[in-house]
Amino acid sequence: MKRNIHVVAGIASFLFIATFWISTLISELFLDHGAVTNVKIAVTYALVVFIPCMAMTGATGLAMGGKSTFPLLVTKRRRMPIIGANGVLILIPAAVFLRIKAQAGEFDTWFYIVQCLELMAGATNLFLMGLNIRDGRQMSRRHRKG
Repeated sequence: MKRNIHVVAGIASFLFIATFWISTLISELFLDHGAVTNVKIAVTYALVVFIPCMAMTGATGLAMGGKSTFPLLVTKRRRMPIIGANGVLILIPAAVFLRIKAQAGEFDTWFYIVQCLELMAGATNLFLMGLNIRDGRQMSRRHRKG
């Protein structure tokens, strides 16, 4: 059961960030400020589901991995503090800040600085989470063979 929760929550978390990232990029590059504002509002509402997904992914991963020193698991474990720090210190505050600025119609220098930071942190998390998904699949295949 833990494994299934871990897989579903992990993939959902990855898809949330990918959706946030792609929606932001498309709205910024091709749409008007109204669309950007709608994306920023949607992202902050989605945090209500996204944050528990991330927490479940981390908790079930820790519960399943225990104190194992299996190399792929150790590598996954090393990525998690970076992913978590990016989320808590950059992505969540940036989402709130950008929503407030967008709703006020303040598409100024600070908006775009934070927007760029958010896109970079999101891309970093997508990359690291993608590596964790890949490594998790490798561990799962190895476990099934053994």
